[in-house]
Order: sequence, then structure tokens, then C-alpha cells
Amino acid sequence: MFLFRVGSWLRSIDRTAYPRFKRVVSAREIAESFTPSEDETGWARSKTTSDGHLLALVVLLKCYQRLGYFPKLADVPDAVVSYVRSMLRVADSVVAAHESERTLWRHREFVRTRLGVVYEPARVRAVAEKAIRAAALTKDNPADLINVALEELVRQSCELPGYTTLDAMTTSIRTEVNSGFFSTVANRIPITDRARMARLLLVDPVARRSGFDRLKTPAKAASLGKFRQRLEHLVTLDALGATEVWLAGVPPGKVGHFAGEARVTDVADLRKYGEDKRLTLLVSMIHVLRTEARDEVCDMFCKRISAIHKRGRERLEDLREAHRAESERLLGVFGDVLGAAREVVGPADVPGDGAGVFERAGQLMLQVLDAGGGVERLSTAHEAVAAHHGNNYLPLLERSYRSHRKALFTLVDSIELEPVTAERSVAGAVGFVRAVRDRRGAVDELG
Repeated sequence: MFLFRVGSWLRSIDRTAYPRFKRVVSAREIAESFTPSEDETGWARSKTTSDGHLLALVVLLKCYQRLGYFPKLADVPDAVVSYVRSMLRVADSVVAAHESERTLWRHREFVRTRLGVVYEPARVRAVAEKAIRAAALTKDNPADLINVALEELVRQSCELPGYTTLDAMTTSIRTEVNSGFFSTVANRIPITDRARMARLLLVDPVARRSGFDRLKTPAKAASLGKFRQRLEHLVTLDALGATEVWLAGVPPGKVGHFAGEARVTDVADLRKYGEDKRLTLLVSMIHVLRTEARDEVCDMFCKRISAIHKRGRERLEDLREAHRAESERLLGVFGDVLGAAREVVGPADVPGDGAGVFERAGQLMLQVLDAGGGVERLSTAHEAVAAHHGNNYLPLLERSYRSHRKALFTLVDSIELEPVTAERSVAGAVGFVRAVRDRRGAVDELG
């Protein structure tokens, strides 16, 4: 248990900006941060009477300048002590140590006086507590809260307290602030909705899954069937309650953290929490899932529409390919018509009977059209080819849209559309379609 707690503490401090010695200190860093100046060396010699105390005082001075607090001399890397020893030109046998707590206290006071630091534990705690309490209203990660406190302590030139002091303070304040949020949110939830939340934690003995677990099911491929399932999932989430009302005033960062904690907690552990915390975590997760589900169905909708348009373009190309031979035949008939016209009209400088020319031209053209299959058949073929002659594939999409109609109306009923520009034509079109969704006849105007 002791080893686990030490390991956990080390992982925690690694995530913060709390200054401490690295496992391996480079020679460059030692030279840049721990080289005493002539003035510092002279000052230290004037305060000490032995090489051991001289070495200890200079090590404390340089460590405070580097870290912002006094580490235990036993925790200072040997490479640092050896380097300072060589800079002071004292024997290798000299050890940086204090023969009594009183001497250590005097040396620390020497350093504080030289650096202009006043040792005020109560003030330091007050500064740190105020910073943590303010940050805890919007942040939740303990490492973030400790970093905020460190930044404020450095800004106010305070001697940094021990890491365990900051860690314990952060834990206490965070628990207090979060408990306030838990109580506020839980008190807003009606009894009926509380019962609905409680049912989410019941495990189905056959499926061995709870409603809580099913809520966390991720979205899948954007097929029409999966799109409908995700819309049903969104409707289910919305039916759980007005989470935006219950969480009013809770910062988004807090909501996100509470939701994240709920996601990684199983039903058995969630039941062990107090009721207020359990309800707040559930509500936060549902609220975040509602937002995510809206993003997911909108993304799936865009993918479905993209697939429909792709299918329309492919269908248009297939029709063009299928009508290619017919198009070539119609061009051939048209060429024969032009040939007949040229044969009747003749050269432009040769005079002729106008009425006779038109009669002869009409006879030859009708013969050509009859040979090509007749006027009716050619007209039908022309309409079929002309319908897909350009790049307009939109008329081909109706068949694909029909199967999506109900799902699309469910989508627009589940989300609130708000134009991001002054252009409101799309919003107006959606409003019109929703208003006439149940009409079966032709619709000329709204209302």
C-alpha cells in the first residue's frame, strides 16, 4: 500500500508545474543554475565558520533561486552538491549538512533576507487557497488547480509550500466546491426524474447491461438504419429530462469533467457515491451525450445527403451511357434531315420556286423521319435523352430522398436551427417544409 501511494503521488506531481529536481540533471543546467557568483560566495563566507556550513548555505541559496523553496539537503542531487563544492574550492570530503535544526533555520533566514523573501506561512496558505478556490469554480483537474496556485504564489514572490500541502489543500477545496455544485443540481431535479435516473442503474439480468451502459453506446456507420437508430437514441436522451435547466450556472468545464468521470465509472461504483454526486454525474453525462448526439446525427445527415448526391451523379452517368447509342442515332437522323434540306435548297445563287422548294423539303424530311422510326418514336427518344443531357442530376434524387423523409423530419424536430448569417432562406425553407409536412396535395403557398 505504501509503495502504491508513493507511486501515485509521483504521478500526480509529474502532471503539475511544481518545481523539483529532475532524475538526471544535465551538466549545462547545473552550470547555468548552480554557479555561485563572487558576491554570493563572499556573502556566504561571512555568515559561516566552517566549510560544511559554507557548502550547505550556498546549496540552499542556489536551490531556492532555482526552485522557489528549500528542499531537504538529502534530496539535492549529488551532482549539484559536487559542482557547488568544486566552485567553492573546498575539500571533497566536506559534506553539505547542518548539525542542528537551529542552524538550518538560521541559514534559511539568511537566504530569505538576502533574496527579500518574508516567511509568512499563513499568508502563503491564504494566497494559495484564494487562487485554488477561484479556479475550482471552473476547473476540476487537481493538477490544473495546483498550477494556478503556483502561478499566483510566484507572482506574489511567496516561498512555495511543500507539494503535499498544496495537494491536500486542493483536495479539500475541490471537494467543498464540487459538493456545492452537487447539492445545487440535485435539488433542481424533480422526484419523477430522480426515479427515471435511478432506473438507469438497474442491470438487466438477461442482457447484463444497464440503461446507463446503453446510453454510452457510440455512433456507428452512417447508413440509413444506423441514422434512424441514432435519432431514436437522441429522442431517448432528450426524454430523460431538461438537463440544461438542472445544470444552469455550472461552468461547462465542470460539466465536462463530471460527465467524463461518469463515463469511466461502472454502475456498481456509481451506486457507492452519495445521491447528490451520483445524480449530478448522471445529469452531466446525459447533457454531454445530448450535445454529442446532435453533432453525430447532423454529421450522419451530411454523410447521408452526400451519399444520395453521389448516387444521383452515378445514376446520371449510367443514364448517359445507356442513352449514348440513342443519342448517336438521333444525331444521325438529324444529319439526314440536314442533308435532305441541302439537296432541295441547292446553291444560294440558283433561283427556284419558293413554294415548290418548301413542299419538296417537307416531303424529303418526312421520309427521313419515317425511316428513323417515325415522329412519335423520335420525339419520345428525344425527350428521354434531353432529360439527362446536362449535368443536372437533382431530378434523379427524389426516389432516394423518399426513404429518408421521416428520419429527416425527426432530425429537424430534434435540433434548433439558427442561421449564423443574415441569410435566412434555408431556415425559411425548412420552416415551410415542416409546416406542410402532412399535406398530400400540391402546395402553392404557406398558410
